[in-house]
Amino acid sequence: MNISLNANIPDEVRAVASDGTKLRYALMELSAQYPDAIALGRGDPDLATPAHITQAVMQSIRDGKTAPTPVAGMPTLREAIGEKFRRENGLDVVGDNIIVTAGGQEGLFLLMQALLDPGDEVLVPDPRYTSYDEAIASAGGKFVLIPTDHEDAFNLRPEAVEAAITPRTKALLIVTPSNPTGGIVTEDRLRAIAEIAIRHNLIVISDEIYEKFLYDGWQHFSIGSLPGMAERTVTLNGFSKTYAMTGFRVGFIAAPANLIAAMAKVKAATTGATATISQWAGLAALTGAQEPLHEFQRIYTERRALMLTGLRDLGLNFSDPRGAFFFWTNSSSIGIHATVLSYLLLKEGHVLLFPGTGFGENWGGYLRISILQTTDLLQEALGRMKPILDRYRAQAK
Repeated sequence: MNISLNANIPDEVRAVASDGTKLRYALMELSAQYPDAIALGRGDPDLATPAHITQAVMQSIRDGKTAPTPVAGMPTLREAIGEKFRRENGLDVVGDNIIVTAGGQEGLFLLMQALLDPGDEVLVPDPRYTSYDEAIASAGGKFVLIPTDHEDAFNLRPEAVEAAITPRTKALLIVTPSNPTGGIVTEDRLRAIAEIAIRHNLIVISDEIYEKFLYDGWQHFSIGSLPGMAERTVTLNGFSKTYAMTGFRVGFIAAPANLIAAMAKVKAATTGATATISQWAGLAALTGAQEPLHEFQRIYTERRALMLTGLRDLGLNFSDPRGAFFFWTNSSSIGIHATVLSYLLLKEGHVLLFPGTGFGENWGGYLRISILQTTDLLQEALGRMKPILDRYRAQAK
């Protein structure tokens, strides 16, 4: 979307406009100037961590169960994670196939350090969460973008994957459901992509951290469960989104045992074992009551329905949000570059959104809007946005 970045915006925003991660953080820092700002930017759940999880943490402290665990994670937690993968995802994994990480960000970094040699290429869907770019670059790798599009609900096309493969291609990243688009990679596409991965001897990195939140009957499917994929699939997941545990910083990865061992060596030399109390929280999440997740799903479904109507009433269109917490919204009808529009909505309406360029340089005509506020605040944000969008849309005509 070729919309020029030509309006007056603060130097601190303009300076980082080409760096997705820095741009997102610059806008968050600006939003702190407005005490009444409504944040529809970050992807951190606003719901409370279920009580049985926090109680388990407090009990572990009272019982003195705070000593460091093995670097790869507490054995009982790794066992529970393996059971979750077998039961819910069809992955036949055991403790040696699992590592517990300090959140998904660390897991991604450890993986790339263990997997990549300088010059290796990783195929990455576009748009994407730009932390993938940084993790790949940190290991000397190169990310190669795979285009996806609005009309296809940002599903990943097998033919686009195969067309991007070169002799340097080491791995393919799949994110389903997707941040930022809310799209999914459907089972039929995953089956076709698995055949491509086997034929070209690729590692598949499957980020499934939003797997629990899907809508309108869509179902999650794990590519690692397919024949021939266990030995070439790395499955990333965690507790932060599913159980509203972002601040606990605890994630997990399933992969072939040799790759897990390599990741553990990097982890031992950098951060060491994940915080013990966070691991107890993860164990309580997996082995305790799951009813809170049903309530989370109900709340997110209600908010999503409100935003479906509200964004359409604002004259904005979006791809089909099949999962996760986001609307990937086409803002090109406003006639303003998404970075500028995000700044104006924050400055004039005190509504924090992230521009599409926070998720790839090709997306100057898109906004990522989250549903992680109460319905009252979502309604208030929509009301604040309307006069601003109407005014700039009229000026563009």
